[in-house]
Amino acid sequence: MHIIEARNLVKNFGDFQAVKGIDFFVEQGEIFGFLGPNGAGKTTTINMLTGLARPSEGTITIAGLDGVRNIKKVQGIIGIVPDESNLYDDMGGFENLVFCASLYGMKKRKREQRAHELLAQFSLDDTGNRPFKAYSKGMKRKLTIAAGIIHEPRILFLDEPTTGIDVESARQIRQLIATLNEQGTTIFLTTHYIEDAERLCDRIGFIVGGSVVKVSTVQALLTEAQQEHVLQFWLEASGTHLQSELLDAFPMVSMSPESDHTISLRSKVPMDLMPFMHFFDARNIKVREARLVRPSLEEVFVKITGIELARLKKEKEGRK
Repeated sequence: MHIIEARNLVKNFGDFQAVKGIDFFVEQGEIFGFLGPNGAGKTTTINMLTGLARPSEGTITIAGLDGVRNIKKVQGIIGIVPDESNLYDDMGGFENLVFCASLYGMKKRKREQRAHELLAQFSLDDTGNRPFKAYSKGMKRKLTIAAGIIHEPRILFLDEPTTGIDVESARQIRQLIATLNEQGTTIFLTTHYIEDAERLCDRIGFIVGGSVVKVSTVQALLTEAQQEHVLQFWLEASGTHLQSELLDAFPMVSMSPESDHTISLRSKVPMDLMPFMHFFDARNIKVREARLVRPSLEEVFVKITGIELARLKKEKEGRK
């Protein structure tokens, strides 16, 4: 079931077209990621989906509701976590959550109970009275997510959920997102962090220059990108002298020594590990480690978008 559907979605800012007639859908219960560089149109798209910006053209349907004409009804069943926190600096964590809950019409007892539950769930219960401005970046991000789900929405929109925070906080937030999804929440997230998309998302839409250039599952993207099969071996002794013997024994492979003790074998067809292990064993060469090397989502991203990873890395560092 499509819980979110966008058709021919366009957003113009004067003469500039930020989003260029995109189409996509999100299945109920999945984590859908929008992956692209800064300025690709990710935030503009999420703003249109959540009613923070009105489309210039196109339609939005969310949980069967018109996401443009009935946006007030839609906002009652969605949660929004913007890329920059919208909480109050001088309020404590508990106060911020209770205030956000009041905006959804929750009764006092329910909103206070829910605030306590979320502070505990997000490991913030010992900071509930501390002013928000005194929180670390990671704590601020977690409280902002807590505020976005205070009313237990069916759908959660997350804009760049782990940007600019430390590694441990990012890990915790990824776990929180996965847990929310396991509990039944449909999640739409934007990111330019490839590791977030690969670890979290069921499907990914690649957006570049305001256009969606590809939508697929993570596994399908990786399978499609796998042009060759690679086995990598770490040996206790040097293996550089084995090239001719290996090629004679396994004519379907090519060999590329990575170092004296590391070699990679490549083939256009799948390879079974055991014949190679027997080959090394017969020559009294111990294999310390062997693994099948799979293509990364980073390689897929470069292939589909033509954007080099160095550019994404620079953007990441610039926003920390």
